Order: sequence, then C-alpha cells, then structure tokens
Amino acid sequence: MSASSAPTTGRSGLIAPYGGTLVDLMVPAEDRDAVKASATTRLECSDRNACDVELLVVGGFSPERGFMHQADYESVVREHRTTSGRLFGLPLVMDTDREDIAVGDRVLLTYRGQDLAVLTVESRWVPDKVQEALGCYGTTSLEHPAVRMIAMERRAIYLGGALQGLELPRRVFPCRTPEAVRATLPAGEDVVAFQCRNPIHRAHYELFTRALHASNVSANAVVLVHPTCGPTQQDDIPGEIRYQTYERLAAEVSNPRIRWAYLPYSMHMAGPREALQHMILRRNYGCTHFIIGRDMAGCKSSLTGDDFYTPYQAQDFARECAVELGMETVPSLNLVYTEEEGYVTAEHAQTRGLHVRKLSGTQFRKMLRSGEEIPDWFAFRSVVEVLRAG
Repeated sequence: MSASSAPTTGRSGLIAPYGGTLVDLMVPAEDRDAVKASATTRLECSDRNACDVELLVVGGFSPERGFMHQADYESVVREHRTTSGRLFGLPLVMDTDREDIAVGDRVLLTYRGQDLAVLTVESRWVPDKVQEALGCYGTTSLEHPAVRMIAMERRAIYLGGALQGLELPRRVFPCRTPEAVRATLPAGEDVVAFQCRNPIHRAHYELFTRALHASNVSANAVVLVHPTCGPTQQDDIPGEIRYQTYERLAAEVSNPRIRWAYLPYSMHMAGPREALQHMILRRNYGCTHFIIGRDMAGCKSSLTGDDFYTPYQAQDFARECAVELGMETVPSLNLVYTEEEGYVTAEHAQTRGLHVRKLSGTQFRKMLRSGEEIPDWFAFRSVVEVLRAG
C-alpha cells in the first residue's frame, strides 16, 4: 500500500474519510433564508435524487461537493474514476427535462414539500445513455434495472454543480450522518461494514458476526450493519418495512460488537461498480473493512434468467480497488444450515457428510403468505412478525 493510499486516521482515531476530509455542505441556520432566496428557479427531486442530495450534503460521497460536471461524469462512466484520478463507482448527476435551466442558474431542489438544497448549475449536457449503460452496468439491456432506470426514469438533460444544503429529507427510517455514525464507533479498532437491502435472516446474522473473526480483522473490531433504505429493485421489500425488521432485530439481539445505522442510498444493482460505490460510502462512515458477498448487487434478466455478472466479479473488482481505497475486503462465507452442527461452511458440511437443510426465497414467501410456521433456523421470529404484518 502506497503512502498516498494508506488509511490515515483523524483525531477520533478512526479511518479518515476518502480524500482526507468529511464534507459538510449544510448551510448554517442563520444563512439558509438568504441562500434559498438566491435561487432563480426550483426543481423537484425524485426519490433517487433526494438520496444523492442527502449523501452529498452530509459527506457520504466525500470528497465530492456537488453533482458531477460532464468531464467527471464521462470519466467515471469510462473508467470508474473522476478526472482527478479518484476512484468512484457510479456518476452523480441531477437530471431534468427543463430546457429553461442554464449554466449559472441557482436551482432550489425540493422534495415532497421540503427545500433540500440550492444547486449552482456549472455544467449542463445531454448524456450518451448508451455509453453510460455499457460503462456502468456492462449492458444496454432494458432487463437490467438500472439501464431501465436511466432510459425510462432519468430525464434527458444532466446538470452538474456545487450544492448548498438547507435541510435533509424527512424519512420514516432515520439516517444518521457519517459524523454521527463515526461518534458511535470505537477509536483505533477495525470496523467491518455489512451492506444489505433485504430483511436480515439467521444466515445473514451468522455471516456478519463471524466476519469479526476473519484473519485480517482486529480482535476488538465491531460490525456496522448498514442497510440501504432507498429505492431498489421493483420486487424488493419496501424500505419502510425493511426498516421495521431491522429495528425489531436490533432490539432483540443484544451484542455489544454490533452497531446499526441506515443509509439513504438508491440501489443500482450494478455488480462490481456498486461494490466500489458502497466501499467509498462505508469508508466515509468510518469503516475499515467491507464484507462482500457472492454476486453482490447482482441481478438477472427476467426474460432469460441469466445473471448480468459472474458470481465473483464484484468480489474480484472490490479486492482490486480496496488497496488504493485504503480498505480491506472480507469475503462472504458460504454458510449452510445442517441438522448436526447448525450453521457451517458449505465445504465443511460436504467434507463431513452433514445433512443440509434449505429453504428458498420463493418457499419462504409462500410460507409467509399462507401463515405456515417458519423454522427458527431460517428466520428470526421478530422479523417474520413484521413481514407478515407488512
């Protein structure tokens, strides 16, 4: 690891944010009315836009200080780097179909009755969405959820420029800022990030608690369970219901080495590019290690059932980027439940000839709907109760 990429620590003893400084774009309270009054027009954010605005304002995307200019956008699309050479997984842009918004305008970004931020428009362009799809997602197929999103949801014009934050979106699931999350983490210890977008079942719990014992993790490390609660795939469980499952589970499972927080991030299902994006975010939230599973943020064609990414593509790409990013990856164990020994690795079960029990996601959903008893080895009762109620 070169000196420039080594994970330096700040005064708190935690890993430094990416770029060295945790960005805070929130305008002081006494200046907000004046900043708001300086806007020449307004633009309503989508759910995805609102997530990006929030993460930019609170420093989740440090060291970025606003939506990317065209040159940075094109550089990230081509080679997962900004023009300055910094790693970045997916471009950050504000989209619009308004022809009357021009470079130099100050745009008040609104969201569901809130005034989130003022964007100073410094660049405006019509993107090549075919190249964006190929560069970021490796395909132009509308069967890929993010390709479909940029083709059918994102509007025709992209805007780049600096942001000034006014207020954060009001959400059912409270998302603490990177600064607030960092205040809960132990100084001088490894922090292992666990990313998920689904309810946590027994196998997930075994996975992230066992990650604390990985060979490259310190003895007193903690795990930050940090689910995304923003927009995701169409058939995923809504964020508000997932949030309820996490809250119930956090109250049920008392483990001093687990921290819980929620991330206002919209999933792209971008496989390797998404893995890099998540690692940058988690470094800014204070994490030194990142658990990366098989086929992380992968997705399938609904027509053919084929995967858009190979099983270990995201793992391999994340491992390549980790050194430069100043983090370490923790491979996700392939755990199975056995009648004889409970959860063990699949290799151990095969070597010992143990009896493996399985329950598919389809079977689980069917049992939920029909009111059948869900085995305790598969799911926590508190999580099942929330899912049935939801």
